[in-house]
Amino acid sequence: MNRVTLEGDNVDELVRLRRQLHQHPELRFTERQTAATLEGLLRPLGRIRTGIAGTGLALEIDGAASGPEVLLRADMDAYPVQDAKQQPYASRNPGVCHACGHDVHMTVAYGVAARLAADPPARGSVTLLFQPAEEIPFGADSGAAAVLAHEAFRDRRYAAVLGLHCWPDLPAGSLGVDRSTAMAAKDAFRVEVLGLAAHAATPALGRDAILGLTAMVTTLHAAVARARNPEELVAFNIGTISGGASQSQVAASAEATGTLRTHDPAVRERLKTVIERVTRQQAAALDLGVRFTWANEMPPVRNAAELVALAHAELPGIVDVVDLPVPPLTTDDFALLGALGPSLYVKLGVTGERGGAPLHSGAFDVDERCLVTGVAALERLTRAVLDGRLRAGVADAVPAPAGAVDA
Repeated sequence: MNRVTLEGDNVDELVRLRRQLHQHPELRFTERQTAATLEGLLRPLGRIRTGIAGTGLALEIDGAASGPEVLLRADMDAYPVQDAKQQPYASRNPGVCHACGHDVHMTVAYGVAARLAADPPARGSVTLLFQPAEEIPFGADSGAAAVLAHEAFRDRRYAAVLGLHCWPDLPAGSLGVDRSTAMAAKDAFRVEVLGLAAHAATPALGRDAILGLTAMVTTLHAAVARARNPEELVAFNIGTISGGASQSQVAASAEATGTLRTHDPAVRERLKTVIERVTRQQAAALDLGVRFTWANEMPPVRNAAELVALAHAELPGIVDVVDLPVPPLTTDDFALLGALGPSLYVKLGVTGERGGAPLHSGAFDVDERCLVTGVAALERLTRAVLDGRLRAGVADAVPAPAGAVDA
């Protein structure tokens, strides 16, 4: 089969939609204009339900006969960063940008919906979920969790739950497939240090919360580094720090937030214990109070083995499939949707003529040839599941790990 080409697809419509969405980004749970744009395009294609998790929507497309059900998810929200691009489609909303590629995800999902509606499957049904609020600030709610609580998805079970994410590490025209773990587990934390205010001229009368917190930051980085083994994939970061009321006052309080990213449950629990224990010990040693809070605890995204095999069996004829043996330490609440069925989260290459800036950067952009790649790949996977090819003849399709030899 020939690889997918731009000439063989209605790429102009996809590019227009992607740029329209990119120009009008909206933050989590406020994606009203985004939802209205999508609803206008999707309503002629099947049964549509609005108000999913507030601003989300879902489209259902049925085949001619009953059969497997597939869920395809695209996230809708933008990221709170200023768009730094000098492009005519740059964000028109100050301080808000599709810096994580959700505009691409929505456009790809629409493209799949249009193809399925134009050529309905022989059996089964497809639900295309446009989910709000994938980006989750400290202590905030997950859009995927809100979806699972909605009546439309309660007690549902799908043969496959599919999604993709823009991936600047890969070139446009390619699709990365992780062997097992597609995204890491995430545990966010907040440390509130409680001291005692005093004049800067008489520091002995106070207890300096800022001094205590800065000592904790250094100690925590060292403690996490020494509590993990070299082969364990871990990311630890303290990303915000604030405190104090005046340059001439010993600070009565200070606060920091951070994140821990892991893949292995045992490593995750070990490091969480270390982080909390070291924080409390450091506070006690400096005669400071402390409040420690975990939040946004998210499991890893696990790819089902049968869907990984299906991707390697079905996709090489139409896209460049890249085996990804080392999972990343990024996270995504797509992980929660694994409760609805075996899932597969693939990485869409976006780097080329444009693209290459990292995710969550105001300079993030994509080579728009990726749109056709995403549509072709997800459509093929969806139809393969509906046609019953999920388990048949794909057991040997996954590449062997590097260095493996025949027994």
